[in-house]
Amino acid sequence: MDQSQILDILKTIQYPGFSRDIVSFGMIENIRIEEKSLTLTLKLSTQQEGKKKEVVALVKEKLESTGEFDSIAIEHVEGAPSGPQPAGQIPEALPGVKHILAVASGKGGVGKSTIATNLACALKNQGHSVGLLDLDIYGPSLPIILGIADQPKTTAERKLIPIDFHGMKVMSFGFISGNETPTIWRGPLVARMTEQFFRDVEWGTLDYLVLDLPPGTGDVQLTLTQKLKISGAVIITTPQDIALSDVRKGADMFKKVQTPVLGVIENMSGLQIKGNIEGDSSSVTIEGHPIDVDESGNFSFKINLFKTGGGKQESDRLEVPLLAEIPLVQELMETTDQGKPITLSDPESDLSRIFADVAQTVDKQLQG
Repeated sequence: MDQSQILDILKTIQYPGFSRDIVSFGMIENIRIEEKSLTLTLKLSTQQEGKKKEVVALVKEKLESTGEFDSIAIEHVEGAPSGPQPAGQIPEALPGVKHILAVASGKGGVGKSTIATNLACALKNQGHSVGLLDLDIYGPSLPIILGIADQPKTTAERKLIPIDFHGMKVMSFGFISGNETPTIWRGPLVARMTEQFFRDVEWGTLDYLVLDLPPGTGDVQLTLTQKLKISGAVIITTPQDIALSDVRKGADMFKKVQTPVLGVIENMSGLQIKGNIEGDSSSVTIEGHPIDVDESGNFSFKINLFKTGGGKQESDRLEVPLLAEIPLVQELMETTDQGKPITLSDPESDLSRIFADVAQTVDKQLQG
């Protein structure tokens, strides 16, 4: 048997949880035939060892059934599949949506959902038609951040209708499952639900669909890169080294699948403290920092609780802009917990202006 015959056989093997075969996914890295010996290298991006073993077992079983080889060795390497995509499939995945913008991080707890929501609202404030999709199946945040407890309705064709939030179309698994219910699913179910959010939701015509991705580089990210043409990704990090090490993996994943990284946002970039001092304020210091106080006794200063420069370091490495440094501010925490994004509840605030600047920068990059 030659390589083309082997590829024909491998095209009959579907990637677990998908309707597409491993060849069209670009998972065949190398085929080497030496007389009656075959060595096959697979390129797999999933971090789940069980899924890797399942794919290897399926391939080996299929090849052994031919009876053509005395020995078959299946190897696998890390990395996103990079093979050919069926012509026209990816651009047609979401008709009517001009730009798909992914907001991602390699680590949880960096404020990604809060930033994705406020970035989407900032784009809406600037006159764009916007959708916001929460793709964290295990820990959906959108119901809390937007203060929504409603369930989406369906069309006659049984497609989900996104919930309208101040003129923005929003969807989250939490709207369907209830935010109090834990999700205990294996990877294939997560992948199928992710694809349903694209194919079975009535998104209509949008300028932007903002994707709030779960942390990491797992099944949801694999589904995205294989099914959708993402216009660009915004990477969220915090200043600490432990966050940066995980963020690098996520950023590098997008580069490997040829998705443009538009920039980096450093969140929790210092604690912003504001106040007012009565009386003599000519020589005020707090935590060793001299404080500028205006004529009315108002002051504002920032304490770096973690460290500084993490976002700039990663943006320099990726050779992309540092889009913003967002401080820890009480108003952001309060509006998030109240289900009232600050870009809508107080669009003239300092924080809202930061998100507005990011939205304008991203829009200029994608409009090109």
